[in-house]
Amino acid sequence: MFLILTVKEGGKVKFGGNQSGNVIGTGTIGNSSISINNVWLVDGLEDNLLSISQFCENGYDVMFEKTNDTVINKDDNSIVFKGKRIENV
Repeated sequence: MFLILTVKEGGKVKFGGNQSGNVIGTGTIGNSSISINNVWLVDGLEDNLLSISQFCENGYDVMFEKTNDTVINKDDNSIVFKGKRIENV
């Protein structure tokens, strides 16, 4: 999903269970509707994690409900995407 990716050496991210992974790149992810800058590519991380604060800093509102979440573009109040809540994630 990276639109732009720059190889980076240095930096670590801690996961649950006292594990960590090395930051191996930074860049921009997105598609035709949305893009988020300063996203880290972490070696050993098998799932995509989204920073809600990064969405908010990039001009989007994030709304959480019982069964889903919605990302809304503040400029035109359009829905950018919806996510489905599965268990507690």
